[in-house]
Parts: sequence; C-alpha cells; structure tokens
Amino acid sequence: MHRELEWIQAVVPDMINVLSRRFLVLKSIGTDRPVGRRSLAAQLNLSERVLRTETDFLKEQGLICSSKAGMSLTENGALVVRSLTAFMNQMLPLRATEQKLNALFQGKRCLVVPGDSDLSENVVSLMGQAVNDILQALLPLGENIIAVMGGTTMATVAHSLDDSLSEQRDLMFVPARGGIGERVDVQANNVCAQMAEQTAGQHRALYVPEHVSEKTYEPLLREPAVQEVIAMIKRSNAVIHSVGEAIPMAERRSMPQSEIDFLKSNGAVGEAFGYFFNKEGQIIKKLSRIGLQLKDLVSVKCVVAVAGGASKGHALAAYMKLAPSQTFLITDEGAANVILKG
Repeated sequence: MHRELEWIQAVVPDMINVLSRRFLVLKSIGTDRPVGRRSLAAQLNLSERVLRTETDFLKEQGLICSSKAGMSLTENGALVVRSLTAFMNQMLPLRATEQKLNALFQGKRCLVVPGDSDLSENVVSLMGQAVNDILQALLPLGENIIAVMGGTTMATVAHSLDDSLSEQRDLMFVPARGGIGERVDVQANNVCAQMAEQTAGQHRALYVPEHVSEKTYEPLLREPAVQEVIAMIKRSNAVIHSVGEAIPMAERRSMPQSEIDFLKSNGAVGEAFGYFFNKEGQIIKKLSRIGLQLKDLVSVKCVVAVAGGASKGHALAAYMKLAPSQTFLITDEGAANVILKG
C-alpha cells in the first residue's frame, strides 16, 4: 500500500494531503466526542470554512453524525479510524518530512522512504521500488529514451524495476556516462543492461572512459559508434541518477591527491555528473567527460535523483540547489533528517 500511495502522490499530490487532513478530523472527533465545529477548527488549526467542507463530506459518507452537543463518529467512522491508525502513524511523519523538503527545495518534488540506507541495504531497495512507481506514473506511453548513471545505488535500483514499465512503452536505456574504472557491475553500461533486462526494454553501451584528457576527448567524439550513443543521450526524455559525496567520489575516480586536496580546501561536499560542488551549490570543479552534462538536464522532462543515507545528507542538500525544477528526489529518512537539520 505504501508504494501505491507514493505512485498516487506523484500523479495527484493533493490526495495524500486530503487523506491526512480527513483522517485527523476523524481521529480528533473520535477522541473529543462530541465536539463542536469551532473548537475542532481551532484544535486542528483549520479555518471553519475548510473544516465545514471536510465534515460535510465525512457526514455524506456516513462516517460522522451531528447532534446539539456536537459531532461524533458513527460506528463505520470508528472502524475507519481503527483500521487506518497504524498505517497513518507511519505515513504522516513521512508526508510531513516530504512537505518540509518540498518547501526547502522551493517546490521540487520529494519522496521519502522509511529508514536509513547507511544502516540497511533494504532501504536502497525501497528507493528502487519508488523509482519504478515514479517512472510508471511519469513516463509517457510510446518511445522513451532513459539516460542512466552508474554507481552502487543505481545498480540496486536496476534490480527493483519490473516489466510493467514496458506496457505500451518502448524503453531504451542508455548510459549517461562512460566507465570510471570501478567494478564492472556498477558502471553505467551494466546498469543500463540490467534495467533493460528487468523491464523487457533495450539498451546501448558507451565504451569510452568517463574522465579523459582534453587531447583524447575530441577524437573520441568523432567516432561514429560514440556519436550514435551520444545522440541518443541528448534525445533522452528521462534521466535517473544518484548523488555522491565529493571526496569518496574523487577517490573512486582515482583523482590525483593534489586535486583531492583542492576539493577539500574548497569545501566540496557532493558530486554529480562529474561536477563537484560545495554546500552552497557552487561548482568547484568540473571534469572533462563524454556523456550527459549537468546543463543538459534543463531540457529533460523527467529527472529522478536517487540517494539516501545520513552520510549523503549534505551532498543532497547542496545538489538540490543546482537541480532543475523538474527533478523528483527519492531519498530516505536518514538523509532527510540531516538535510532538515541544516
């Protein structure tokens, strides 16, 4: 049920808010019965007009009744409250956290799954399931080209996708970058292949290193096979990527110690698409690369950023200052709590 609500929220964001508000109205009436409309409005910090709209609806549904003494739950209303309480106790804190993140990130959409992926790998799988549901809700029918980044988070996400995404859709997964010298199973090429296999889609590979010298960069771009894949990357209508911590990512890329020291001295906290940035979202260093650039995201209709764990909280907070407005962030409670604490 949690996954279905996350999916519904992507399409109809107000539905979760309405559900939460009506549940709180019912729960408060059940606790303080009988209760008058004015005192209940003050208790829930709602205007009397808004509360009247909600109570009229709940009365029509046979969940509450009114008398001279005030409003009370019907037998059916009490059953609804008992049945929803455990579920809503889990959902309400997460929804409140999401609303705070949405406000902090100036309206960019955020979805938070329970737990901390630094402490449990299962939480990464929950984020992967959420990615599947968000793509199901946001991808148009017909042809879709999805550019995908590599990394351990993305490799787990790949195994969480399923072939329901291919219903009435032609999916083509392309790597948003070349390899970075890490183990093969987490490189973008392999992640694309896994996503294609899970969803009954197709994929293309980009057999070039991500970080190359300027001298090597231009000739590689002229290779027909490279040009074909890069052209597909540029036409992608969706991007799935993660966000990393600056120094661990620099070390994974085997950057010289002098460059790592430069990043440290300039306060680098995060990395995405080969861009290293500080907590203010200012770009400190950009690596020469073949593949998707951060500036390219502006024209992509669906951008899904996936990262979690308390350790990535500061990197995520900084990246969201750079992220395009259509970004949909999927994270966990561990990262969200760090972000909201500032």
